[in-house]
Amino acid sequence: MNQHYNQNYIKEQICSVLNTIKDCVREKRYVISKNKNRQENIDFINEYNLTSKKQREILLGTEPEDFCHTLQNINLGFEHETLYVFCRQVMLFNFRGAEELVDIYTKFNIIDISSGKRVIVISFHKCNNPIDYLFR
Repeated sequence: MNQHYNQNYIKEQICSVLNTIKDCVREKRYVISKNKNRQENIDFINEYNLTSKKQREILLGTEPEDFCHTLQNINLGFEHETLYVFCRQVMLFNFRGAEELVDIYTKFNIIDISSGKRVIVISFHKCNNPIDYLFR
C-alpha cells in the first residue's frame, strides 16, 4: 500500500465520517466533480447512464466496510484537507444494456463552510487498481 495512505482508524470514526457524508448527500449539500480534470467521472456517469437520482443512491449506499483509506490533499493551499476513499460494488447496466458488477471508487472531501458542511465527491468512477479495505 502507498505510504501516503492512512488506515489508522477505528470503525466508529469511519461511521461518523460516513454519516456526515450521507447527511450532506441527503440534504443536497454535495457535488460530484465534473470539471476538465475529472473526465473519468463524466465518462463513468455516461457509460452507465447514471441519473442524478442513481448517483445519490450509490453514494447513500456506501457502508463502513467499503472504506479503504484516507490521504492528504496535495493541492497547493489545501494540504490541511483529508480525503476519504471508499470502494463499493454495485450492479449497473452499461450503455449496451448489459448488467455488470462494478467496483466504484469514490473519494470524498468534507468541507467546513460558514453555513455548515458540504461534500465534494472528487472521484466517482470504476476502480482502476487493486484496493485494500480496512474493515473486510
